[in-house]
Amino acid sequence: MLDQVSWTQAACSRVLRPVVRLALTMGLKYSHLDTLLRELLLDEARRLWLATGISKPNISQLAMTTGLNRKDVTARIREVDAPSHPSALSPAAGVFTAWLQLATESPGKNRLPINAAAQGTSFETLARQASRGNVHHRAVLDELIRLGMVAEEGGWVELAADGFVPAGDLQSMLALLGDNTRDHLQAAVSNTLGEQPRMLERAVYADGLTQEECERIHQLARQRWDTLHHELVQEMTAALERSGPGGNQRIKIGIYTLHEEAKEAGFDSPVKSPPAKEEKSP
Repeated sequence: MLDQVSWTQAACSRVLRPVVRLALTMGLKYSHLDTLLRELLLDEARRLWLATGISKPNISQLAMTTGLNRKDVTARIREVDAPSHPSALSPAAGVFTAWLQLATESPGKNRLPINAAAQGTSFETLARQASRGNVHHRAVLDELIRLGMVAEEGGWVELAADGFVPAGDLQSMLALLGDNTRDHLQAAVSNTLGEQPRMLERAVYADGLTQEECERIHQLARQRWDTLHHELVQEMTAALERSGPGGNQRIKIGIYTLHEEAKEAGFDSPVKSPPAKEEKSP
C-alpha cells in the first residue's frame, strides 16, 4: 500500500508540474490552488461514492475519503456537482473545421465569397450548414477574423490558418488547454485504473537528438496529422448522420509533439537511446 501511494504521488507530481508552471505564470497563488484542490477533492469523492450506489454521501464519508476535516467539508459541500464535461465546440470552431475540410477536398475553396451567390459555395452557405442555422454567418465570420483564423477583403474571405488554434485569444487558448489535456489524462487514468473499454494511448520518443532533428520530425508529424485529421473529420461527419438524435457518446482523437532539452525533462544529461522507443498503455 505504501508503494502504491508513493508511486501515485510521484506520477501526480510529474502531471502537476506543468499545471503549477501555468498557474504561477498567470499569477495564481497558493490560496487559489488550495481552494481549487479542495473543491476538486470533494467533487471526485462524491462521484466515487455515487459509483458504489450511495445516492448522497454524508459528511463523514467525504471527510474520510478526502482527508479534509468535517468542518471544511461542511463549509464547502455543494448540492450540485461542478461540471466536468468539456466546453462545447464553438460555432466558429465548427465552421472553421468544415471549411478546412472543404478546402482539402476541393482545392481553391480556401477562398470564398462571403455572401450566398446563385451558384457555388459561399461562406454564408458553409456557415449555415456547419452551424445548422443556429448562428448568423456574419457573427461567425467576425469571430474568426478576431481570432486571426481568416482574412476578409473585398467581399471575399480566405483561410489564414491550417488549424483552429486561437493564439490571439488567451481565454480560448486556456479553454482548449483545459479540454484537451483533461481528455488526454482521462484516457490515461482510465487505462491505468483498468476501466473498460481500453483507450488508444501511444507515444514514441528518442533522446540525444539535435534541435534541428527534433524540428524535422516535428514537421513530419504535422504533415501526417493533416492527412489523418481530414480522414477523421469525414468519418465523424458520416458517423453523426448514422447515429441520429439517439447518439449520446462523444469521441476525441488528438496528437501532440514536445521537444526540449533533456534537463528540462528532469534528466541530468541527455541519454542516448534507440530512436524508436515507444511508450504505450496495456
